[in-house]
Amino acid sequence: MTDAQTPTPREAFETLLAGNQRFVAGSPDHPNQDAARRTEVVPAQNPFAVIFGCSDSRLAAEIIFDRGLGDLFVVRTAGHVMGPEVLGSIEYAVSVLGSPLVVVLGHDACGAVAATRSAVQDGTTAGGYVRDVIERVTPSVLAARAAGHTEDTDFITEHIRHTVDLLLDRSRILADAVEADDAAVVGLSYRLADGIAQLVTTRGLDTPVASAP
Repeated sequence: MTDAQTPTPREAFETLLAGNQRFVAGSPDHPNQDAARRTEVVPAQNPFAVIFGCSDSRLAAEIIFDRGLGDLFVVRTAGHVMGPEVLGSIEYAVSVLGSPLVVVLGHDACGAVAATRSAVQDGTTAGGYVRDVIERVTPSVLAARAAGHTEDTDFITEHIRHTVDLLLDRSRILADAVEADDAAVVGLSYRLADGIAQLVTTRGLDTPVASAP
C-alpha cells in the first residue's frame, strides 16, 4: 500500500496488522509522524482505516498499530457502544473519505463489559449515563450467557461480533459498501499484556485471513 493510492480492504488490513506486529516486537517505524507528513495532510485526509474502539486509555490506535497522521480515522466510546453520532462518523469516513476498512477494536479486561456482567448477574445498574453504556452492552452479555460462556475472553469476543453485526444491520451505507467490495468490516480483540490484536471476525474480505500471532 502507498499513500498515492486507495488500498483494497485486504491491503488496508494487512498494513494494519503489520503495524501491530512491529508494535508487539518493540520495533515500531513511527511512520507519518514528522513535520513533512504534517504539511502533507493539511489539504485533505485519506485514512486507510476506521478504528471504532473502546475509549480505554490503554488502547491508543495510532500507537498499537504503529501509524501516524492521516492514517486512521478513530472513533472511540466506552465499550465501543453505538449511537447515531458513531454511525454517522463511520459512514462519513467510508462514504466521503473513502476508507476501505472498518475495524471494531475490543480488548480484554474491558470495564464496560465487566460492569454489564455484574449488572446482569446482580440485577443492579449504574447511575447517570453510565447506565446507557451498560444497556447497550447487555445484549452481548446475554448472548454470551445463553451460549454457556463463563470466561472474560468469550464475553469480549461476543461483544465484538455483536458490534460488527450491529454496524452492518444499522448502516445501509456501510452494508452496501461491503456488498460492493468497496469496504470490509473486521473485529479485533486486543490483549493488554502483550499488545497483540487478534482477529475475531471479518465481513467483506474476499478470503479468510489468518489472525495475528
